[in-house]
Amino acid sequence: YGLYDYLRNSIQQLELPQRKAALIVPAFETLHYRLAFPKSKAELLSMLDMGSLYTFRYHVWPKGHAPTDYAKWRTATVPYRVAWQPDFEPYVVVRRDCPRYDQRFVGFGWNKVSHIMELDAQEYELLVLPNAFMIHMPHAPSFDISKFRLSAGYRSCLQMLREEFHQDLSRRYGAAALKYLTAERSL
Repeated sequence: YGLYDYLRNSIQQLELPQRKAALIVPAFETLHYRLAFPKSKAELLSMLDMGSLYTFRYHVWPKGHAPTDYAKWRTATVPYRVAWQPDFEPYVVVRRDCPRYDQRFVGFGWNKVSHIMELDAQEYELLVLPNAFMIHMPHAPSFDISKFRLSAGYRSCLQMLREEFHQDLSRRYGAAALKYLTAERSL
């Protein structure tokens, strides 16, 4: 409730039109198909503590959202900066002139990860909003995630696209892009 207005106010207060920043909206999820949506951060924290909500994908892909630093978010009252980490794929609000999603990554796998890498390579600040949140509701698996899980060919193609993406980052950003390749190889 009120997320749109909160985002508009945050954009103005943080002078987003004049700076390169990605506003991170912390993501949570429920395993229930019906949920009384929390009206405030306090209600969300209560639901989190009671176990009716969880941090997004904590049980299957924690590194996708862990850099959001949910422990810090619990008590944050002002936006805080987080650092890029491998496989980080938060939900963000950015200016229209930000880098576009890389069209190689359609379907399942690496669309948000590659986008956040590109934003980081262009030195965008990654700012977590202290009073914003979204909740992912359960749904049937997508056709594309099923292909990813069942097809070695799909996973192999995705790996080739990831390597190509890294090469492209290196060409565009030089030595600064080495951290992405190093992080990938250490996984």
